[in-house]
Amino acid sequence: MSTTSQKLKNFTSEPMGDKPVTDLAGVGEVLGRRLESQGFDKAYVVLGQFLVLKKNRELFQDWMKEACQANSKQSSDCFQCLSEWCEEFL
Repeated sequence: MSTTSQKLKNFTSEPMGDKPVTDLAGVGEVLGRRLESQGFDKAYVVLGQFLVLKKNRELFQDWMKEACQANSKQSSDCFQCLSEWCEEFL
């Protein structure tokens, strides 16, 4: 596995609670604002979309590209973050 970002480590180390969408790996200020404008203001709302898409990498990354113009690195980082969080807490 490649090096894990500190943001990913922090996110996957504890329950999600009411964390903002920008706490997700791969989601910075700009993508966060774009997601928020579409109603995805909290990390758990993005998790819901992740689960609706059945934890499918390709579908999730395509959704992120459409929803907030995420590039492949950003959407991959976010997918990995949610996937690891699910392995730990679901």
